Amino acid sequence: MTQIPFDIVGFDLDGTLFDTSGDLAAAVNHAIGTIGRPPFESEAVKPFIGKGARVMLDRALMASGESSTEMLDALHPVLLDYYGRNLTRFTTPYPGLIAAMETLRARGVRLAVCTNKVERFAVPLIEALGLSSFFTTIVGGDTVGIGKPDPTPIHAMIERAGGGRCVFVGDTTNDIDGAKNAGVASIAVSFGFPDVPVQDLGADAVIDHFDELVPALERWPA
Repeated sequence: MTQIPFDIVGFDLDGTLFDTSGDLAAAVNHAIGTIGRPPFESEAVKPFIGKGARVMLDRALMASGESSTEMLDALHPVLLDYYGRNLTRFTTPYPGLIAAMETLRARGVRLAVCTNKVERFAVPLIEALGLSSFFTTIVGGDTVGIGKPDPTPIHAMIERAGGGRCVFVGDTTNDIDGAKNAGVASIAVSFGFPDVPVQDLGADAVIDHFDELVPALERWPA
């Protein structure tokens, strides 16, 4: 059996572990609907995701008309309240994820999460999908007071997962730049919510399906 040269595989959440676009779109649509804006399709919301809920809302407001600080201040808590009550109505793990995680865990690799989603959403979402037992730690966007691409949360994830050589898997510039800033290897997934073309993210490797994750790690230079 080919050795995997990493102690920890870290994952982003939105657009990497799970397709959360349906529930995020529903929350956006609920919020903007309170001021009479028309709803977006889930696909249309994907480019808004990745910089936090307030930025997602701002992008949606701009795309549907105009945005302002006053609108954001009023609608941001509306969006968060709705999302907190509807975390997993449409959210699903990406194909092949669970099998890949089972293989990695069986081979002694520790799994962890570092997401810019705040803990009060990230932790119960993973719990609701029945996958908490896979992860040694979950670091949210508010866990250490700053999010990716700052390296601090990825460093915290590695420390809380017991230390060692880490590779980070993500779908946006926040993820890949965060990994680079933290001095760890990175893998970009092409099926998430990338904010630039996936080949422009600058990751060390790209996968198109989670079936490719373990083979990619086995091929990694030791």
